[in-house]
Amino acid sequence: MKKAFTMLELVFVIVIVGILSFMAASSFQRNTLREAADQLVSHIRYTQHLAMMDDRFMDSELVNPVNWFKTRWQIFFSNGDDTNNQWSYTIFSDKLGNHTGNPDPIEVAINPLAPEKRLTGGANGTNIIHTGDAEATSEMNIGIEYGVINVGLNTNCRIGASQKISFDYLGRPLRGAPNGYTSPYPAANR
Repeated sequence: MKKAFTMLELVFVIVIVGILSFMAASSFQRNTLREAADQLVSHIRYTQHLAMMDDRFMDSELVNPVNWFKTRWQIFFSNGDDTNNQWSYTIFSDKLGNHTGNPDPIEVAINPLAPEKRLTGGANGTNIIHTGDAEATSEMNIGIEYGVINVGLNTNCRIGASQKISFDYLGRPLRGAPNGYTSPYPAANR
């Protein structure tokens, strides 16, 4: 007697292989929202790391050591003309004497994966790195790179139109923008 597969068994095997290949192929699709979220979480942790490594307290190296507490590491989200009207973010420490709250090119963190670049996707204002500049890290312009159309932070992270997340020297998040602080730990900002 010959042992062979019946036509019905072959059809079932082909259907099962087709279902498995469809499920495997659908898992290869790119999820840009997930990629953007993973990148943001990584950069939030990196900003906390920078804040803890900086360990600022009455820093005499600063232009204005009296306001040392305004130099906190922060992530600044912006969208406008300088970012091609797309959402982007910048990691910086506001260490220059005026403490404007806006990132100047030398205040922006250096990209550890590409030292010739800064950790910014572009920002709004004057004297900053714009989207498309050679120093900008393109994937930090999350509007262009990942299609993010809105960034909404809690009201505690908003000062006017700007949205920021800042950290103290222990890596703890602070409320508001450090450039508006009048003392190292104002009660309203903890």
